[in-house]
Amino acid sequence: MLMLATKYLPILAVSLLSLSTSLQAVTVSEKAKKIAQETIIVDSHIDVPYRMHKKWVDVTKATDGGDFDYPRAKTGGLNAPFMSIYIPATYEGEGKDFGVQLAHQLIDSVEAIAYRAGDKFAVAYSTDDVYAQFKQGKISLPMGMENGSPIANSFDNLAMFYKRGIRYVTLSHSLSNHISDSSYDLRRQWKGLSEFGKKLIPEMNKIGMMIDISHVSDDAFYQALELTKAPVIASHSSLRKFTPGFERNMDDEMIKALAKNGGVIQINFGSSFVSAAPREWQDTLKAKYEAENTKRGEEKAKRIEKLYKDNNPYPFASLDTVLDHIDHVKNLVGIDYIGIGSDYDGVGDSLPRDLKDVSYYPQLVQGLINRGYSEKDIKKILSGNFMRVWKKVEQLAQSQK
Repeated sequence: MLMLATKYLPILAVSLLSLSTSLQAVTVSEKAKKIAQETIIVDSHIDVPYRMHKKWVDVTKATDGGDFDYPRAKTGGLNAPFMSIYIPATYEGEGKDFGVQLAHQLIDSVEAIAYRAGDKFAVAYSTDDVYAQFKQGKISLPMGMENGSPIANSFDNLAMFYKRGIRYVTLSHSLSNHISDSSYDLRRQWKGLSEFGKKLIPEMNKIGMMIDISHVSDDAFYQALELTKAPVIASHSSLRKFTPGFERNMDDEMIKALAKNGGVIQINFGSSFVSAAPREWQDTLKAKYEAENTKRGEEKAKRIEKLYKDNNPYPFASLDTVLDHIDHVKNLVGIDYIGIGSDYDGVGDSLPRDLKDVSYYPQLVQGLINRGYSEKDIKKILSGNFMRVWKKVEQLAQSQK
């Protein structure tokens, strides 16, 4: 048995507590199921297109693996999932096409879903489309671009992708790009937004493209707020209060600034986004692997890695952990600035027990009911707040024509 150093015992204790909590399944009431089925549910970040790009699968039917398909979406009541047009950061650089071709291919894949199953799905280009398609019993497929690399220093490209259905752009991803510094990239080459990025913000306002500040550095976040005339979104972020040192999440001052802007934070469900324990678990595993690899080589290091995993199960977060994030935003700035950005199909096997795929939204609703949220407030979280922001972005663009 692998013995842990004393300093790692608190991590193990947190892991076991999290595992114990997650084993307590949520009992979903008829009220929760009814709310989920009768309310528009906007999930602002689901990575289906890139999942299909890596290995094609027909999500208009039940699928093996993954977090999204039509039957599970219907079970969960999901009817407006933003399809993430995810472009890896490595597509930007000298001699590369900035991911323009990949972006078009992923948009094509979303259009193909609606084409193959027009009775089930429809691409949504506006808030009006979402409302109309909801009445028709169809699942709307609006799109957001995760990583603005395919803008490729061109307002013409921005306009082209808008015409193709992109309705928000995440300014950067895991590395700094030609628009913005990334929260993950220590270089901070722009100290926030680039000169092009600063010009891009008002142009996005002008055409009706939502500005997504998930992934960007803190400086880029505040600069974007100074420049925009429209509310912004954090399409799939959680709170730094619960994950100290994880800049990818937002701290309390940023949440207050976002609320002042009228924007909305869409809570990410990934365990490492909502709890410190998984990141500590991963850091411990990495340290042990690297130390063993240096001393005795890769084969021995892999054995140590396996032994560690066998004796220290991954500390999955619980539904309650996610609800803690929602509670904190509500207590800090009010109910009007919270939504859902699960990151389904984007965070791998790191989802909380009672939020494992798109069939689990009733569990989330039940958790909110159990914590005393009114039906009116639950509906704001499920879609009302996000739709308000999207509508204001549309109206601002219309007023500038």
